[in-house]
Amino acid sequence: MFDNLNYLALLACGVAAMVIGYLWYGMMMFGKTWMKEVGITQTDAKDGMKNMPKTYGLMFVGALVQAYVLSVFIGLAGAVDYVAAAQVAFWAWLGFVVTIRLSDVLFEKKSTTLFGINVGYTLITMIVMSAILVTL
Repeated sequence: MFDNLNYLALLACGVAAMVIGYLWYGMMMFGKTWMKEVGITQTDAKDGMKNMPKTYGLMFVGALVQAYVLSVFIGLAGAVDYVAAAQVAFWAWLGFVVTIRLSDVLFEKKSTTLFGINVGYTLITMIVMSAILVTL
């Protein structure tokens, strides 16, 4: 199972997830709306900067795990091109991410706006990861 790991592809997926997250949750895209939806002020964000190395480190490890699991799904599906790999990513996203995050709205009373921002980020990330995984 770990014999055929493409470490370069996994690393590229991890970096891609971080870059997409930086852009997606940045002020030019959904950052202001996301902060409003989770109740974070600019001051809170600045105060949270001291924990950023740990936070980003853990997110990077999470992205590596996500990329590895996605690569397993792509391999099991026999997807060897962009379209097939993106389809695997989409169905994994719909079946696991959307359904799990739906509880945030239904039980935790989080907004559908926040739900859309978060699952949108994950969809884009998984599709980009799928392209990287079938390319490298």
